[in-house]
Amino acid sequence: MARTFRRKHAQHPISELNVTNLIDLGFTLLIIFMITTSAKQEQSIPVNLPSESRSPQVKPDKDARYVAIAIDAHGNFYLENRPVPVSFSELKVRLHEYATSSRVPIIRIQGDAKLPYEKVVQLMDELKKNNLLKFTLDTQTQN
Repeated sequence: MARTFRRKHAQHPISELNVTNLIDLGFTLLIIFMITTSAKQEQSIPVNLPSESRSPQVKPDKDARYVAIAIDAHGNFYLENRPVPVSFSELKVRLHEYATSSRVPIIRIQGDAKLPYEKVVQLMDELKKNNLLKFTLDTQTQN
């Protein structure tokens, strides 16, 4: 009596690929990317804001659009965290664009504490020329 030791079913290669680990890696990298980009956008311009005493704050309007203009200690202008070239004319053009847009923004002026007052007045004069009369002066609070 002869016996065969062959299997009845031939082995087939597994056609499925387990991608669970790759998906976990992708989500981890996505979370790391989201955290680093949001932290970088917070404050990338070295501006030492002037101090003021603590006071009750008014809640900002949820529908308001804000545009940040920072001026560092050397008098360099930054519009929405991007440096403005040496000529003040490009900032004038951008302010005119904001003034003629459908949703006029509120301008956030972030001036360094050591900044000459003349630079802030120069910016405020240009805002007034473009009828951008809603602006805030950013400060840090004292404890």
